[in-house]
Amino acid sequence: MVWTGTWVAERLGVELGGDERLPDLLGLALRRNPKRAHLLVSNVLGKHVPQSPGVIHDAGVTLGRRVHDLLGPEEAADAVVLGYAETATALGHCVADGLGHAPYLHSTRRPVAGMTPAGGFEESHSHATSHLLLPEDPELLSGDGPLVLVDDEFSTGNTVLNTVRALHARHPRKRYVIVALVDMRGPADRARFEDFAADLGARVDLVAGASGTVRLPDGVLEKGQALVAAHEDPSAPPPPARPRTPVRVDLGWPGHIPDGGRHGFHAGHAAALDDALPAMAARLAEALGEDGDGDAEAGDRDGGVRRVLVLGFEELMYAPLRLATELERTLAPAGTEVRYSTTTRSPVLAVDDPGYAIRTRLAFPAHDAPADGPGERYAYNVRGGGFDAVVAVVDSAADTPALHAPDGLLAQLGGAAPRVVLAVVPSYVPSYVPASAASDAAGDQARTAGAPGRNPMPPETPTSGPLAEPLRGPAFSSYAPDEVGWLLQDLSGVELEAPTEEREEAIQSGGAHYAESLPVEYQPSARYQELFHTALEESAARIARAVGAVTETVLAERAARPGRGRPVLVSLARAGTPVGVLMRRWARARHGLDLPHYAVSIVRGRGIDANALRWLAAHHDPADILFVDGWTGKGAITRELADALADFPGFSHEIAVLADPGSCAHTYGTREDFLIPSACLNSTVSGLISRTVLRSDLVGPHDFHGAKFYRELADADVSGLFLDRVAAHFDAVTDAVDADVRELLAADRTPTWAGWAAVERISEEYGIHDVNLVKPGVGETTRVLLRRVPWKILAKRGAGADLAHVRLLAEQRGVPVEEVDELPYSCVGLIHPQYTRGATGADGRTVVSR
Repeated sequence: MVWTGTWVAERLGVELGGDERLPDLLGLALRRNPKRAHLLVSNVLGKHVPQSPGVIHDAGVTLGRRVHDLLGPEEAADAVVLGYAETATALGHCVADGLGHAPYLHSTRRPVAGMTPAGGFEESHSHATSHLLLPEDPELLSGDGPLVLVDDEFSTGNTVLNTVRALHARHPRKRYVIVALVDMRGPADRARFEDFAADLGARVDLVAGASGTVRLPDGVLEKGQALVAAHEDPSAPPPPARPRTPVRVDLGWPGHIPDGGRHGFHAGHAAALDDALPAMAARLAEALGEDGDGDAEAGDRDGGVRRVLVLGFEELMYAPLRLATELERTLAPAGTEVRYSTTTRSPVLAVDDPGYAIRTRLAFPAHDAPADGPGERYAYNVRGGGFDAVVAVVDSAADTPALHAPDGLLAQLGGAAPRVVLAVVPSYVPSYVPASAASDAAGDQARTAGAPGRNPMPPETPTSGPLAEPLRGPAFSSYAPDEVGWLLQDLSGVELEAPTEEREEAIQSGGAHYAESLPVEYQPSARYQELFHTALEESAARIARAVGAVTETVLAERAARPGRGRPVLVSLARAGTPVGVLMRRWARARHGLDLPHYAVSIVRGRGIDANALRWLAAHHDPADILFVDGWTGKGAITRELADALADFPGFSHEIAVLADPGSCAHTYGTREDFLIPSACLNSTVSGLISRTVLRSDLVGPHDFHGAKFYRELADADVSGLFLDRVAAHFDAVTDAVDADVRELLAADRTPTWAGWAAVERISEEYGIHDVNLVKPGVGETTRVLLRRVPWKILAKRGAGADLAHVRLLAEQRGVPVEEVDELPYSCVGLIHPQYTRGATGADGRTVVSR
């Protein structure tokens, strides 16, 4: 077999010497880079050369075990592993695995807004030089245990030594271990390494899979550039004329597991990933064909998938590697061969010659909005590799229109393989505001004392507990950072979901409050999603008009009151938050106003988040606060707000809502009970945020109420779509809004509480005798069907398209819909009283939905 370094060696005069295994481990290619001529191309790294994922993983794990033997059990237990982006992110992670799942971090070139780097360094010879260290735990690199630094090759050693020097200046330690697949230093570099260790005053060891030298002739850089110029083919094969639509696979990646080591990865994450991998690989195998041997698309050789490439994405190497390793284990018995490699930033010359390491190149635009701006990216040795299918694995930050563009990666892959599968791993964004020691202590005290759920602390109450700053996207929610600040704490890592029937039984029996757990997030069917999109198209203009009317009414009334500042929007999470964002957008588009907007938690029966009010009072005039919600039903939350604010001087209980069918609010956009599409879904139309949680073992005296950020649902997120579709109608409804506002300002808008009276009547007529189990209006009825155990739905006879999604949900859950003539709402959802598992309702039907 021809060595894949022959072509370069013969033409450039580059020679490898040393370990006889080097030709098996390395090939040679030419860089399209003015700083270096040659590229050592690893056959076991999984970057440029497709290789068995098991071989790649084992190569790193073996190095990690050697490090463990070098350190001994005691020091190995305290070790932290640091890998280098982009080529060694998976290698470093595999070394950490071999070291007993040691804590792992890799450098990154992707900054995160609001995060302060724990360090950084430059890679002088690279095409993309700046590295950042962004651990979620700021103490990760500050210990005194051994630090293990992992790169794919150790050539001059400059990058690694610069890193050690910088980190040692901040956090000195006694021992460092440098790990590489190959050690290719020359004599001068080895001498410099020994001097460096002596000057540092710490022990520095090196562990390598193989050692050797690279002999470079004089003038190698100029000769290499000349060869590149002579053999570069600027024309790339066009994407297929009819690019195949990739099959998108929902991996079911658990949201609490990071997508890699960019912000840290520890043993608990490793155990959870090991548990989740078989199910995720099974989903991939199903997408490829039944056990890799089912019916195939047109063009598949022999009617089946026999050779599969799992393609990772730049720094995202470890997650796709582990998926590929598990897929290899799953498909090997059926005779399917799995290979693994990743895309890269590295510009390399491609030469279709058996003696050259990079045979083919796919070039495509960057698709992750990189910090260094747009540019070209590459996938090597994919085209012509004989692959029946390619599984492209990217993180959600890279699942952008550029990925799906006609010249994007997926189109290029469609020209290289008959089948393309896309799997998106949710990008892990750390909560970069650390919990304070005081807050932790307060939480411990509350848990010990069994503190009540309500937090009765008016804003003027003295306290030593500091409050965190608002959470913002993309670290918390999919909304842009300036759209809303969440006065909440992130409970994304806590298991809070419970089956709907169990929650209902606990709530009605008095054993639990509805805010102490979360319903399992409803995953809409294709038919239901179609209804949502149809409803959005049909109602976007009507919503825009209501947004404009309520916003203009607020601004006009504020302007008429001397001494009142511009409003500070405070939405009631989460239904009010999309409305608050839209009101903010209207004020900016129509008046150039940049209104502050925050989201706070209010819980029926337990009040508003007192700490959130305390934070607001410290940063804004309470008189400027305007509470915002989506709609009113019978007005329970409106009453809750008024009662809660009685303890907070300076705050007005004025609330603005988009729709007020219950006649419970003074400030509204409309009193029609019409479908607001944001009520059709849960977190996926509300910035991927759960409903709020208030539980004494999680929320201490100085904590905000909690909520979860469902990062794993990013693929289904329509929050931005909803906002953009509504805002697109702002200009068109301006005249109608002006007319509405003139009418509203002249009208008597005193709440009549007609909705509450109707609910009391319905409660008695249907033998429920509890107004909390009667949920009036389209929005509240939808919530009943999504989160509770409904008994029946009352629908106003003649109600049209606004109830299409309600009828579909009722059909799916086996809930009867009763047509009613005299109903002040479009529909009402009824929850059966005295709920027990398996109980029957008054009509003889089983209450528990199947």
